[in-house]
Amino acid sequence: MYTKQIHEIPLISCRGAGVADKEASLECNIVRDADRLDAIGAIGIARTFAFGGKYNRWLYHPDIEPKMHSNVEAYKENTNSTINHFYEKLLLLKDRIHTKTAKAIADNRHRKMEVFLEDFLQAWNLDDFKH
Repeated sequence: MYTKQIHEIPLISCRGAGVADKEASLECNIVRDADRLDAIGAIGIARTFAFGGKYNRWLYHPDIEPKMHSNVEAYKENTNSTINHFYEKLLLLKDRIHTKTAKAIADNRHRKMEVFLEDFLQAWNLDDFKH
């Protein structure tokens, strides 16, 4: 009875900007959406920095561009900055949500990340002190 859902478990996670989602059941898409919603918004921001700190990643490096990974291996090998992770994955998740309810939640959480990044980059560039 649950054989199809068990085989869909590997389809849940997003593994790179250029790695397309595989076709899945409604049940898988619901779990997939929940996983992606957990990665974005205020909690997603906190989790991202906790992960970056644990793995000694740069907070931000203005000379290092985000990388759009086209396969799972490149995604897993990535050691780019924590801020770049927003551009490489997290800001892309909103457009990879499948269910109507999750899309509404994702829009709100996505905007929170955009505002955070705007604030972060203004502070990084000392915009408050520029005349």
